[in-house]
Amino acid sequence: MQRRSFIQTSLAATAGLSQLSLTAPMELPEPKPDKLPRWRGFNLLEKFVAGKTGPEPAGPYKEQDFEMIADWGFNFVRLPMSYHCWATPDPAHWTELDERVLKEVDQAVDFGKQHKLHVNLNLHRIPGYCVNPPAEPLNLWTDERALEAAVFHWKHLAERYKGRPNREVSFDLINEPNTDEASYVRVVTALVEGIRSIDPNRLIIADGLQYGNQPVAKLASLKLGQSTRGYLPMNVSHYNAEWVPMLKGSPPPTWPATWMNTTWNAKTLKTFAIEPWQKLQKQGVGVHVGEWGCYNKTPHDVALRWMEDQLKLWKGAGWGWSLWNFRGAFGILNSDRSDVTYKNYKGMQLDEKMLALLRDY
Repeated sequence: MQRRSFIQTSLAATAGLSQLSLTAPMELPEPKPDKLPRWRGFNLLEKFVAGKTGPEPAGPYKEQDFEMIADWGFNFVRLPMSYHCWATPDPAHWTELDERVLKEVDQAVDFGKQHKLHVNLNLHRIPGYCVNPPAEPLNLWTDERALEAAVFHWKHLAERYKGRPNREVSFDLINEPNTDEASYVRVVTALVEGIRSIDPNRLIIADGLQYGNQPVAKLASLKLGQSTRGYLPMNVSHYNAEWVPMLKGSPPPTWPATWMNTTWNAKTLKTFAIEPWQKLQKQGVGVHVGEWGCYNKTPHDVALRWMEDQLKLWKGAGWGWSLWNFRGAFGILNSDRSDVTYKNYKGMQLDEKMLALLRDY
């Protein structure tokens, strides 16, 4: 999209937000592991962590989110979940599940069906591993007890959603793994075998290695889709993010940017973040961008220019995407940016320009 077109679209959105129930949702496409649909949507965080310490307090998913996402023309939600929401972190009790909480996940899958949004279930924290602190008591990559518990949880989810068509629900096994390739392939193989022992045809997606950024060719034979990330370069997407100490003291970002002694622009993104995954596609693996976004400390104009280049590349590659998050510091609602004039929308603060950009791609 050209800059002038983007500005015109933004102004049109500003004028018409009071009537933002748009076209009726289209029927969901039928996904296949070798050809994932160009799903476009958001991560919803109600089960991201247990308790009230995360971006959203743990609790039921909000149907209003599903309704708004569908009304704005998107068709996908990813639910990054911590197993701590429905089970204890104590390995002695890893297989004791809280049915009350799991029914809240069932409700989210039903909301997806009702509003024609594909629901992708992801274990952001799985027994034995999470990219975020605190560390798990046992190590998924080396401890058989952790792997057995991880298989148990995915088999349970497979049983809950057996019979649901793949156009409604899919599984994303482990968020942003950080281990060696052999260990990852071994663990993913065990999880896939467990799921398929219950539901042989369930659509399964595996995140890339190196926190989702590196395609894993050795998983191609398992007939899975794979999920990549859209956070490069980190000094743009995570400027002043408190949980990324390596970026402390970085100068305010620009776009194009300089990071790790490299000039980053659309061409650089294509080389590092698109072409390696296109090679994987040639092996019969569908690709989707499971997470991406720009933290609220990055200047808004820089964020939008960077986002537009990412979106153009993914559209050109035929990939869908899922913004982190919907409501919150990376999202279009209640993002708390100091340099945005927000629109009050259903009691929330809406970033109209970001919404207009996302809807165009």
